Amino acid sequence: MSEVKTSNTSPVLLKTSVVPLQILYPFILVTSLFALWGFANDITNPMVAAFKTILQTSYFESSLVQFAFYGGYCVMAIPAALFIKRFTYKSGILVGLVLYAAGALLFIPSGMMMAFWAFLLSYFILTCGLSFLETSSNPYVLAMGPEESATRRLNFAQAFNPIGSLLGMFTAQQVILARLNQATAEQREAMTPEALHEVTAHDLGILRGPYAVIGVIVLAVFVIFLLSKLPKGKEEEGTHLNLKPALRRLFSNKKYIEGVVAQAFYVGAQIMCWTFIIQYAMNELGMSAKTAQGYNIVAMTIFCGSRFICTYLLKFFSPGGLLMNLAIGGLLLICGTIFIKAMPGLYCLIAVSACMSLMFPTIYGIALKGLGDDAKLGAAGLIMAIGGGSVMPPLQAYIMDMNAFDLRFMMLSSTRASFVLPLICFLIIAIFGFRTSKIHRHSY
Repeated sequence: MSEVKTSNTSPVLLKTSVVPLQILYPFILVTSLFALWGFANDITNPMVAAFKTILQTSYFESSLVQFAFYGGYCVMAIPAALFIKRFTYKSGILVGLVLYAAGALLFIPSGMMMAFWAFLLSYFILTCGLSFLETSSNPYVLAMGPEESATRRLNFAQAFNPIGSLLGMFTAQQVILARLNQATAEQREAMTPEALHEVTAHDLGILRGPYAVIGVIVLAVFVIFLLSKLPKGKEEEGTHLNLKPALRRLFSNKKYIEGVVAQAFYVGAQIMCWTFIIQYAMNELGMSAKTAQGYNIVAMTIFCGSRFICTYLLKFFSPGGLLMNLAIGGLLLICGTIFIKAMPGLYCLIAVSACMSLMFPTIYGIALKGLGDDAKLGAAGLIMAIGGGSVMPPLQAYIMDMNAFDLRFMMLSSTRASFVLPLICFLIIAIFGFRTSKIHRHSY
């Protein structure tokens, strides 16, 4: 809990005192970070298709963008948690902003070098910063107000994440994809080495521009945080971390362990659906990358609206029960994506975003509730689970590189067949929601 006390007579932002007036400014400041990392996440997803076109790679090779991007979360989560425990949430946020800006600005030399590995390194450094930001901001939002409304407060803060995501998607569509050379893979292969080099240099120059701009913006946000006074949580008063006892307690907490597993599969499902919606539209419906990205923006708009609706519904339904039903809805829609051809299949894939909107913050809140001082290390485990987004997209891309599947009763394209992986993910999330509402219901 924060040192800022909540008064029963104080005005509040929400009727249920989810955000007491005393913490309004730090809450707004920290919530702005949710939009910042949303921008980074969702300007990056379409870059899998962009790099495939620009550098003429396979689906698997281009998906290494996601491996590098989400790998940074996995690698840096525990160090971030140890750093935050030693210092403060604010210190963790400041380090995260510096790494975020550094990774984004490294796109300038990466573009000049025209080296795919340099872009991957830039993504990795950038997301090491995002790992610090998420490891700091999520538990800080939980701790800066009444514990009974912590999950709703985190859902409210997370509702601003897709606003940044929408801006990132729009930037990818209008500033990057729309301005790339429209030569097809076959046309690029037929170019002379000199002409291909010129086209590639032009396209990589377009790609690095938005990352350079966001790097400068993040540096400005760093200055604002540096000059702002943020309240400390009571758990920040101690700087010594008894790692072994904390790990022992966490590993013995079934609800927490199941939450980490569910979070890994949720992030994997989210990244697969949002990354490959472009390939689905291009391969199944013959759309251009720019047009396909428009449907990705529609999906994110639905996600954003659904987040606010689901946050409101948490007033009336248990987090676990609502999570389970949304996961079942996502599973059914993915079945439609796989087995229904043409536009109806694409509509099903778009609609999945409505079901995903609640999942990350709800799983996060359920898993961390009641952990006390172990929440910092526990938060790191949940941020490490974002690494699911680094492993699963390349697996889906590997399936997409295969030939069509003969199911006897129908031919299933490799693109549609690859969505069996998100289907499995939603099944696992539904099981976690069920166990939370029926077995762990007394602990959240």
